[in-house]
Amino acid sequence: MVSLEYERACSCLKQAEGNASMDFWDVVANRLYYAVSHAVSALLIKDGYKVGTHKGAMLMFGQNYVKTGIFTADDSKLYSNLQMMREESDYNCVYVTTAKEMQPLFEPVREFIAKVGNLIKKD
Repeated sequence: MVSLEYERACSCLKQAEGNASMDFWDVVANRLYYAVSHAVSALLIKDGYKVGTHKGAMLMFGQNYVKTGIFTADDSKLYSNLQMMREESDYNCVYVTTAKEMQPLFEPVREFIAKVGNLIKKD
């Protein structure tokens, strides 16, 4: 399951990149969020945490990886902001994401996923 979740994270990032090339920024918001979400799920599973909701995963991530210094407050903020953007772009027809808003998020998401990959491979 850890590998499958991590592979899904990498796949979601690729999907975000493809949708960015077509200017589908609402889909990019969705895919970037899910890239981080699946990476977090992989990490939680690896470490034996059971979570059933997006909010629960975010709380467990904060308690077990941010408060302990494994991830930074900026990593937590990225995760939280992506969740908000995803929810707004998926459910609020007035909310519009843009290239200007989304492009700067690609590199932090890549770094986040890479960090999770390194942590998964450690043991």
